[in-house]
Amino acid sequence: MNKYHLASINGVALLCLLAGSFLPTVGRANANPVEDDTLVSEPEPMEQVTSVEELRDVSPDAWAYEALQSLVERYGCIVGYPDQTYRGNRALSRWEFAAGLNACMNTMERLIQENVAVLKEDVDTLKRLMQEFEAELAALGGRVDNLEGRVSFLEDHQFSTTTKLSGEVIFSVAGATGGEPDSDDPQITFNNRVRLNLTTSFTGEDALITGLQSYNFGSGLGGGSSFGEILFPNDGSILSDSMAKLNYEPQFPGFNPQNLEANCGNNDICLYKLLYLFPVTDNLSLFIAPMVETTDAFPTIIPFASEGQGAISRFAALNPVLRVSGGTSGTGLASAGGFIFTPIPEIDIRALYASVNAAIPENEGFLGGTPLGAGLFNGSFVAATQLTLKPTETLDIGLNYAYSYHQLNILATGTTGVSTGVLGDLPLTTPVNINSVGASVTWRFSDIVHFTSYGAYFFVKEAGGDASTRLLSWMTGFYFPDAFAQGNSAGLIFGQPLYRVDSGGEAALIPENVGDRTNPYHLEAYYNFKLNDNISITPGAFVLFNPEGDGDNDTTGVFVLRTTYTF
Repeated sequence: MNKYHLASINGVALLCLLAGSFLPTVGRANANPVEDDTLVSEPEPMEQVTSVEELRDVSPDAWAYEALQSLVERYGCIVGYPDQTYRGNRALSRWEFAAGLNACMNTMERLIQENVAVLKEDVDTLKRLMQEFEAELAALGGRVDNLEGRVSFLEDHQFSTTTKLSGEVIFSVAGATGGEPDSDDPQITFNNRVRLNLTTSFTGEDALITGLQSYNFGSGLGGGSSFGEILFPNDGSILSDSMAKLNYEPQFPGFNPQNLEANCGNNDICLYKLLYLFPVTDNLSLFIAPMVETTDAFPTIIPFASEGQGAISRFAALNPVLRVSGGTSGTGLASAGGFIFTPIPEIDIRALYASVNAAIPENEGFLGGTPLGAGLFNGSFVAATQLTLKPTETLDIGLNYAYSYHQLNILATGTTGVSTGVLGDLPLTTPVNINSVGASVTWRFSDIVHFTSYGAYFFVKEAGGDASTRLLSWMTGFYFPDAFAQGNSAGLIFGQPLYRVDSGGEAALIPENVGDRTNPYHLEAYYNFKLNDNISITPGAFVLFNPEGDGDNDTTGVFVLRTTYTF
C-alpha cells in the first residue's frame, strides 16, 4: 500500500481500509477466492451503523473519529459487530480490502445514480484504488457471479423453501437358531425398511415432522417375520413380543393393535410420524403429535439406540421404560402432547401424555375390535417424564418415570414374551396399571471407549383387583467410537432382559408355559463399518441364555448383516 492511500483518511480509502476488516462476506487473510467457491462468513453477524457514537471502541479523541463520522453520515456503508465495536486494529488482507473496496464502489455508484452529491476527491481516490486492485476485483466479481449462478440453480431445483427431506433405507439378512427344544429354526430372512422424513419450518424455529415408511416384515397377529414366533411358539406372544426381536423391526409388524386390522406390511406406504414442535420461550418448547414415538420426545442417552447403525437387538438399544405402552412401536402408535424445558444446558426436563386410541370414539372391547380402548382419556394411555442431567461434558444421565393404563394384560414393550400376559396366568383381557422407573447413563471417559448402562423396574397391578407382579431389566455395555477407523463404531453389550421377579394375588410367578424358571441373559456384539457418509454395513450377533426366562429352552443365537443408506 503506498503513502497516498494511507494518507487519504478522510475519503473512500479509509472507508475501505477500516470497513474491509469486518465485512460479513469476506474470507480470512489467506483465503483465495479463485481457488475456493465458498464465501466464508465471519462467525458474528454485522449490523449497519447509523452514527459513529454507536461504536463503543471509537472514542472522540481517536485519530480516525472525524473520518469515520464523515463516512457514516456521507455514505452510510459502515458496519459493526453486534457488541457495538468497530475493531479497527485488526489486520487486513488484500482480499478483504478488495471486498471492502467493492462494497464502497457499489455504494458510490448507487449515490451517483440517485443524483446524490459525491466529493470529487473521493471519486479520484476510488479510481486509483480500482486500478491497483484490478486483479482482486476481477477475481471477486467472478466469484460472486459463480455463487449467484449456484444460488439460482438451487432455487430452481430445490425441493421446497420450507421443507427438508431426509431418509433412511435398511436392508438386512438375518437368521436364528435355538429356541424351545421342539421348535424348528427359522429360515434366513431378507428384510427391508424405508423411511422418508419431511421437516417443515414456518418460522425458522418450529418444526413440523411428517414421516412415511414401508417395510416387508410379516403381517397378522402372530407377527409373521418375528423370529420369536418360530423359536418360542409356547413361551412367545401373539403380539410378537420376544427376546429375539430385532432393533429395526416394528413392534407390531403388519397389523394395527388399535383395531386389529392389517397395516403397512408387504411394502405398503404408511404414515408413521406426524409431530409439530414449537418454542414458547428460549427455555420452553411444546409439541403436539397425532402419531409419535416416545423417543421422539425423550433423549435416548444410550449410544446403541440408532436402528440403522446401532445395536441389532431391541433389548440393547433403549431403556424398557421408554418402550412401555407401545412407546417405541415403530409405527407411531400414540397421539401425544407435552413439553421440553431446559432451564440451563446441563438440565433438561420433558414430559408427555400419550393416548393409544385417541382417534376412536367408542370402546367396543377386544372382540369388537378396540382391544386398547377408545378416546383421548378413556383408552390405554401413558404419562411419562424424563430428567436428563449433564453434570460434565463426558457424562449423560437420564432418569425416567412412567405411569400407564392398559386395557389388556400387557406391557407392550416388545422385548420379551412376558410382555404379554404380564400378570401370569390371568386372562389377556385383564386391564392393568403400571408404574415404571428407570435410569440410563453414558460416561465418555475415553476417546476410544464409552461406558453405558441402564436399569428398569416395573410395578404392575391389576386394575380394580389384587393381582400384581414386578419385573426387572438391566444392561451394561461398552461403545467404541471411531473403532479401527474414523466414523466406524462398535458395541459390546451384556444384560438381563425383562424378567418377572415377584408376584402377588392371583398372578402366577411361574406361568404354566414355563418349565424351568431361570434368569435370562443377553450377550451382543456388533461393528458398524461406514463405506462413506451415506452407506454403512453392520454385521452383528447376540446370544440369549435361558431365553424367555425358561431354562428348558436352548441357548439361542441371532445373526444379522444390516446395510443402511442415509440421505
